[in-house]
Amino acid sequence: MIDIQKKYLTWLKIERNASPHTVTSYQRDLEDFISFLSEYDALSVSDANRISRFSIRAWMGTLSDKGLTKSSIARKVSTLRSFFKFAFSRGYIKDNPAALVQIPKKEKILPKSLITDDIEAMFEALGSETVWDIQSRAILELFYATGIRLSELIGLNVRDIDFHQSQIRVMGKGAKERIIPFNEKAAAALKAWLEARPQLIFQKMTKIDSGAVFLTKKGKRIYPVAVQRLVKQCIEKVSEASKTSPHVLRHSFATHLLNKGADIRIIKELMGHANLTATQVYTSTSVERLKNIYENSHPRGKL
Repeated sequence: MIDIQKKYLTWLKIERNASPHTVTSYQRDLEDFISFLSEYDALSVSDANRISRFSIRAWMGTLSDKGLTKSSIARKVSTLRSFFKFAFSRGYIKDNPAALVQIPKKEKILPKSLITDDIEAMFEALGSETVWDIQSRAILELFYATGIRLSELIGLNVRDIDFHQSQIRVMGKGAKERIIPFNEKAAAALKAWLEARPQLIFQKMTKIDSGAVFLTKKGKRIYPVAVQRLVKQCIEKVSEASKTSPHVLRHSFATHLLNKGADIRIIKELMGHANLTATQVYTSTSVERLKNIYENSHPRGKL
């Protein structure tokens, strides 16, 4: 099981071009399952052919007992289904024990987004004293202007920016490339950052890092936690939103476009969703907003 796990994670990295975040998440889920097997059926840890769908269902039961949500359990089961499908297709196991395991139906959770006033207040609150303030503005403007994922922003290289066409090229999930336009605010912020960037002197900058758009103070390509910390601090200054991750800006991008009448199929392409179902959740957010406005504005809106 452990040997197959290593091969699977390597396959994710190299052949599927999965993001570091995805690989780490899948690795954690598999390690959790192996830990369960060591107590449930220790021999199956060394012999994956001993694992049955009943083993997987027993693991799901323990996850439920621990208080995990259906969404969390569904994600972990999805990891196992992918892992065992890989192992079976490569001939590492005789049967696929996860083939008939049903993924729990996820609770419908509407994506969290900021109102436009909070977005504007966030940009107004940004500093401009240091070169790092300039980078922070460029990061936030690009998030809100394009709706890109955190992994896509981190992986962005200078050569991926086309100021003439006002667009960027990103590598999304499943190694799918897409082109996304950006607005004048984002263009100005990016140009300001790229003009200030040469002022920085890094003694140990690698060739790979030198092409990265966004950097750490040590000259390395910026990493997820640094961006998450920046976005959290900026949102908390202007909003009491319960969610303060970069994904909130991605959700805000989609929700605000939809509220202004953008075609949902265009939003799907901009966000890099594999199917329209993933994008349609934003229509629910828009409806909820309309309901709130109605209830607060109509004389008989609240019963």
